[in-house]
Amino acid sequence: MDFNNKVYTIVKIFGIDIWITETLVNTWIIILFLSIFAVTVNILLKKFDSIPRGFQNFIELIVESIDNMTKSNMGEEYSYFAGWFFSVFAFLLCSNLSGLVGLRPPTADLATTLTFALITFFLIHLMGIVTGGKKYFKSYIEPFPLLLPINIIGEIATPISLSFRLFGNIFGGLVITGMIYSLFPLILKLGLPGIFHIYFDVFAGVLQAFIFVILSMTFIKDKIPD
Repeated sequence: MDFNNKVYTIVKIFGIDIWITETLVNTWIIILFLSIFAVTVNILLKKFDSIPRGFQNFIELIVESIDNMTKSNMGEEYSYFAGWFFSVFAFLLCSNLSGLVGLRPPTADLATTLTFALITFFLIHLMGIVTGGKKYFKSYIEPFPLLLPINIIGEIATPISLSFRLFGNIFGGLVITGMIYSLFPLILKLGLPGIFHIYFDVFAGVLQAFIFVILSMTFIKDKIPD
């Protein structure tokens, strides 16, 4: 198995090279899948009953879980973040699980995880400035000004730790399962590696998507003054 991110072609746009990589293609596949799923759910919403059952139960459970998780971690007044975190969780979950259908997970590419971590980093400081004003900037020189460089380094470490945690777990699982496949003869590849997929793709995939969202909520809330 090739663990590298394949480059399918390079397209020039306004003189700039745009690399069409395996990660980019798989990302768009997942976005297309989620878009079709969202449109389908929207159509089915019109047919849902007042008494939930089956598929309706499943959809309402996910939506309510993310909504409750946002309220419990960020507070009722910031529940509007639920829609954003639902989208992030859905994409990360599908990306982490995409290895089950033969795709190279986009989250096994640091560029993907770093992008989401930087968005979280932006939201952290945006909410800090909007809600804290001058107190936000003052917090960098507390308890005394000499700590300014250390406080800045601590803030920069946030997106790095967020991105590497997710990337490391997913890429590590990809490498390990690939090595396991290479060790077994063809007859055993049909069933035995599935045990490892359950852990690395399903368990670790769901857990890491959950951890990323929870940490993002926590980091943003920490910058909001009480």
